[in-house]
Amino acid sequence: MDKREAQQRIAKLRALINQERYLYHVLDKTEISEAALDALKKELFDLEQDFPDLITSDSPTQRVGGKPLEFFEKFKHKQPMLSLFDAFSRQDMKEWESRNQKLLTPAEIRKIEYYCEPKLDGLAIELVYRQGILTVGATRGDGLMGENVTANIKTIESIPLKIREPVEAIEELNKIGYQHLAKIVKERWAEEIIVRGEAIITKDVFLKINEQRRQQGLSPYANPRNLAAGSIRQLDPKVTAERKLESNIYSLISDLGQTTHYEEHLILQALGFKTNNQYNQLCRNLDEVFNYYEHLQKIREKLPYEIDGIVVLINDNKIFKKLGVVGKAPRGGIALKFALKQTTTQVEDIVVQVGRTGALTPVAHLKPVKVGGVIITRATLHNEDEIKKLGLKIGDTVIVGRAGDVIPEIIKVLPELRTGKEKDFKMPQNCPDCGSKLIKKSGEVILYCPNPNCYSRKRRYLRHFVSRGAFNMEGLGPKILDRFLEEGLINDAADLFDLEVGDILPLERFAEKSAQKIIDKIQSRKEIELGRFIYSLGIRNIGEKTAYDLAKQYGSLENLANTSLEELEKTKDIGPIVAQSIYSWFREERNLNFLKKLKEKGVKIIQEKQRGNKLRGLTFVLTGTLKSMTRNDAKEKIKNLGGEVLSSISKNLDYLVVGENPGSKYKKAKKIGIKILSEPEFLKMIKAD
Repeated sequence: MDKREAQQRIAKLRALINQERYLYHVLDKTEISEAALDALKKELFDLEQDFPDLITSDSPTQRVGGKPLEFFEKFKHKQPMLSLFDAFSRQDMKEWESRNQKLLTPAEIRKIEYYCEPKLDGLAIELVYRQGILTVGATRGDGLMGENVTANIKTIESIPLKIREPVEAIEELNKIGYQHLAKIVKERWAEEIIVRGEAIITKDVFLKINEQRRQQGLSPYANPRNLAAGSIRQLDPKVTAERKLESNIYSLISDLGQTTHYEEHLILQALGFKTNNQYNQLCRNLDEVFNYYEHLQKIREKLPYEIDGIVVLINDNKIFKKLGVVGKAPRGGIALKFALKQTTTQVEDIVVQVGRTGALTPVAHLKPVKVGGVIITRATLHNEDEIKKLGLKIGDTVIVGRAGDVIPEIIKVLPELRTGKEKDFKMPQNCPDCGSKLIKKSGEVILYCPNPNCYSRKRRYLRHFVSRGAFNMEGLGPKILDRFLEEGLINDAADLFDLEVGDILPLERFAEKSAQKIIDKIQSRKEIELGRFIYSLGIRNIGEKTAYDLAKQYGSLENLANTSLEELEKTKDIGPIVAQSIYSWFREERNLNFLKKLKEKGVKIIQEKQRGNKLRGLTFVLTGTLKSMTRNDAKEKIKNLGGEVLSSISKNLDYLVVGENPGSKYKKAKKIGIKILSEPEFLKMIKAD
């Protein structure tokens, strides 16, 4: 293929890939399979490598690339990025409306209607397009000066690297009867176009990331907004890409003929941006605003992302502009917030926990308090930066809430209620258990204990090693494992296989029968499937699902251990951070000695126990209580038949298995049309032929 032919082929490939991106990430539709799309992207990448001078910044291959940055450059917004005042009641909204009406003429007051949309819990961003191509992606910052995070913005698939061609945008606007806008869009398309919106993380992705962190012994993220903000501000775009961010664009700053906020959203959609138009609503008065507010409260849990209220804007742009700005907020807009599940309590202590990977997590011990019907006594503080940001002291009175109505968190400190007896908290410089000097890894805020022989790390790792997803040694609870360590019967997990009944009998409360039962259980677990074994090793960033995926892709521990870092990074669903964790683990001498020791104790890695391929290619989620088996047993049966068990509902799911008292997953699955299996139907499906 000569250069001219390559140029033509590249143009067609880019157009097709961009169209599929638009359909999938903006319209939630699909025309070709993911595998076919990957093949098109691979062909485009290869052609661009053969003809590098044909690579352009808007090519789909340029979403993730380049070296990590050393810092973010500042970016000055042409117009200030304003925030909104909050309202919490009907009275607040009436007062807001009354204040605005005092500044308007009777004719203007009669024209007022309100454009309402969900208030997203994400990070505000600005996008600048020149000649239709994305040239700058920036954060809000202080409203006047943000940070240039273009490389990270480009990793968000729902953000177009090039807005739709005028002919496509005009066709869409003409279809809905807005020919006057279509004409202006055509005239001004090539000029600078500035839009604003939010970078968000969906509930499904948030739950998946937190589940992986728990499996890795790390503290979960507090809420999707914090995770989205932290992801956008990563110096390495590859890390941002792993977080699977979404976008929602809701403001058109450039003049493309729009006279109302409603028209802004029509133009944004026509240009190819992902909007919330399906949930937005035009309201004639405050009664309709509150009907919308109540409706959104009812469907809040069904939305794919977190919201904390609604945004209410005076729809007419001239009136909106005339009302002006107070401080950093426009008079013509307000955020009507949902009531939060919050209360107050006191922080009795802050205790640092050492995880199995050595990560230190400060945890607030609270005076017991009920929040949303649940008594909470603990709240994670994530890291030292979070404590400083809150200005928290031991003994403080605090407002606590349940983020996403689930995870307890400290929302605010009330310093006005201090007595003078409160104490400052400082993260230790040495491990609170073993005394080792703590370290902080490059680009991270978390402190680590580097000592592999740290007692706390050993305790946590032992619990992981015997857990159901790993060696599955039932009966070896935390207290028994702690006792074995304290008595010097074991030094690491491999020593479990050396234990004899006579070693356990002298310990208090161990009869011969119970001692024999423990030994039998340990010895019965000397044969283990590869996926379980990889998970049991406790490699940082490797959860249960990733371990099974690695087992399938590499087939043996030797293949995985000997793979280069470059090859690991090319492995499907394995990003650079996970690849580095795997590569580094297999190159540490103490880890290799541990593997050798396990082999010497008679541990054998066997092929995955799969009775057949009956469920191959099918995905399942389980919810509720099953009568005939535990949920973990059901997971095992699905895996043994070649199926895959997921943790959250998505449109790609095949089946939801429903037991008694199902949770919110049941409602979500019904809404998006997922096939639902009752327990008898599930048992029939997994029954041997």
